Amino acid sequence: MAIGTAHRALAAGLLAVLLAAYPGARAQAPQLNQPPPQEQEKPQKIQQPFKIQANVVNLFVTVRDKRNAIVPDLNKEDFHILEDGAEQKIEFFSKEVNLPLTLGLLVDTSGSMERMLPAEQSTASMFLERVIKKGDLATLISFDQDADLLTDFTGSVAELERGLNRARINEPFAPVTPGTVPDTHPRGTVFYDAVYLVAREKLGIEVGRRAIVVLTDAVDEGSRVRLEEAIEAAQRADAVVHILLIADPNYFFVQGSGAGVAHKMADETGGRMIEVRGAKHLPEAFEQLAEELRSQYSLGYYSSNQSHDGRYRKLKVEVGRSDMKVLTRKGYYAPRD
Repeated sequence: MAIGTAHRALAAGLLAVLLAAYPGARAQAPQLNQPPPQEQEKPQKIQQPFKIQANVVNLFVTVRDKRNAIVPDLNKEDFHILEDGAEQKIEFFSKEVNLPLTLGLLVDTSGSMERMLPAEQSTASMFLERVIKKGDLATLISFDQDADLLTDFTGSVAELERGLNRARINEPFAPVTPGTVPDTHPRGTVFYDAVYLVAREKLGIEVGRRAIVVLTDAVDEGSRVRLEEAIEAAQRADAVVHILLIADPNYFFVQGSGAGVAHKMADETGGRMIEVRGAKHLPEAFEQLAEELRSQYSLGYYSSNQSHDGRYRKLKVEVGRSDMKVLTRKGYYAPRD
């Protein structure tokens, strides 16, 4: 897709800084295709999410009972936080329903999604109408042989819906980016690249509550980054990854299911993997996610480990009732001097 020279320079500069900060990234890094300037509207000027002090570790926690229902009546005393096995003192506690949300919505438009895309588009529209409130921001990206930015950050559900309507199934062996030289050796679905890019280039520079929602069969056949790198990018951005695992029962996967990959990515970032068996179950899956994103506890503490070593620290959140399941991120990367 064509973009202006200024936008190219800005994107290249940002990517260079990001790659310098992440030495584990591969030499040939994935890139996020930007829409032409005329396709984008200037994002609405809205109130940004509040900023949290850098030395405070903040966790957003969802608690469900054995019937998988949200538990809304817990208090600060019901929670215990362990960092690398050491209990931490909870300094901040609140029950969050309307805390501003920054959301990345990723839609798989590879060939295996051809029969499912119309249902994904219509149901995702309803999900956005339910979830996006005043003060929230969301961006929309499709991915197949490459990752394309359909709608940049906006608080407008109408603009996001227009982006959804622009999503198209990738045509086999078509040019990866219209208007450029065709790739004679096209890659397959770049699922890992899409998560990596939205976490690093989009959510990583935002503040507040961050989440990535992916509609996919989780089969990756062409990413330049590995699964572990995509997960690390989400962890560094403090973004949870929720995956709606969608599989067309009539589509034959030569390389098998991506359920294991989806479960690993969601589990290690504190999100959920919901298996959706057919288009008719999409509304129910989106409803579960909408409820979860709007029914969380916010916990904050000052780490007893004051070292600024940049290392990954494991987290565990427990509640005093044995029949409860806690969903939150499994760790974070400490700041580095």
